Amino acid sequence: MTEPKRIRTRGLRKKLESWIRGRLWAQVITALVLGAGLGFLIGPDTGLVSAEAADLAGRWLALPGGLFLNLIQMVLMPLVAASIVLGLAAGASDPEKLRRLGGRLALFITGTTLFAAALGATLALWVRPGLSVITNPMPLPRLRPDPASLTDPLTEAAARAPDLIARIVPSNPLGAAANSEMLAIVVFSIFVGLAFVASSNQARLAPLKQLFEAMLEVSMTVVKWAMHITPLAVFGLTAQLVARMGVSAISTLAAYVGLVLGGLALLLMLYVVLVMVLGRMGPVTFLKAIFPVQLLAFSTSSSAAVMPLSMETARNRLGTPGDTASFIIPLAATMNMAGTALYQAIAVIFVAQVAGVQLSLPEVSLIVLSLVAASIGAPGAPGVSIAILSGMLASFGIPAAGLVFVIGVDRLLDMSRTVVNVTGDLAACRILSRNQEETETGG
Repeated sequence: MTEPKRIRTRGLRKKLESWIRGRLWAQVITALVLGAGLGFLIGPDTGLVSAEAADLAGRWLALPGGLFLNLIQMVLMPLVAASIVLGLAAGASDPEKLRRLGGRLALFITGTTLFAAALGATLALWVRPGLSVITNPMPLPRLRPDPASLTDPLTEAAARAPDLIARIVPSNPLGAAANSEMLAIVVFSIFVGLAFVASSNQARLAPLKQLFEAMLEVSMTVVKWAMHITPLAVFGLTAQLVARMGVSAISTLAAYVGLVLGGLALLLMLYVVLVMVLGRMGPVTFLKAIFPVQLLAFSTSSSAAVMPLSMETARNRLGTPGDTASFIIPLAATMNMAGTALYQAIAVIFVAQVAGVQLSLPEVSLIVLSLVAASIGAPGAPGVSIAILSGMLASFGIPAAGLVFVIGVDRLLDMSRTVVNVTGDLAACRILSRNQEETETGG
């Protein structure tokens, strides 16, 4: 290579390094590609490394990812509490505005989650992905008699409702925080914030407000430290995922994986259309604005982990007022789990099909309604959906023989549905802030 060509190549390399260094999303994409490549090399598809060595290497590679997630989780409770309290306190001058915003957010979450669960059930009943992996030609018996022959499911659900509603209000907020019960902390923070709004002496509450502001500042500082290791975390987590699963494991469940990804894509399109129609923002502009958040969500599989970046994106790229973003994002990250509801609806029916269990239409309807309730308030952390799914199978007496297939590819699908969940959070920010703006201006 001649000297001029060498100089040009060196200059292009420096420009590329400088460009990547200044863009977190570019670093994450690079880490994803490199991690996937390394995971493939040490995974079961190549046979270059023994399974034991690959597992050990994967554990060490995932260490930065564990540190990243633990740093976020360490400050997540004070971050959520401070954000909600300050967001509500900012509305003390206009309680009516706060009431409208909360009501519209509840309507948005309930409507989209119900649609997602119904869509997932419909797709699973139509495509029937469980038939492609049936290992036992004879149907397995239900684990308990058909619920319809015992008690009306709707009556049973109505009998449980009072206890479930009462448990929403935490009797011990400190204990809830110690047990990482996010929904309890959200409810506690809402009550504290509403007390700010209802107080007739705002001056006396100033010191407490300053305390929450200090909590938020400290939490965000720790989050900024955590963001420095994001590329390493993404690289290690991706390498571990591919090394454990292998490409061949995904191909054997192509119908199930493809159906879930297709359903999530439809739900993502719904959010984009809602933002275009109700939020008055073009699809390309919206997707470009939220792409860094989606990328981090895909890498970490945690809505909670991207919460700080979501709030920053809502404020700076989607035109959401700061107090509105501080109110919506923590609530949505905890309760807005439409992607999870869609996935679980498909997974429950998939496992039932693998076991040869025929679900009646009333049972499918009850599954959809149950998933809406279970998904709203589910912790935004990796692996939570499997726990909810196991409970759902037990509730309907469905043998868990097919659950092994679901667990095998859960990490990949967890990453994908988290992208859809955070997209819904940011869509809610854009739509509700725009709607609020039109209400105030009379437009």
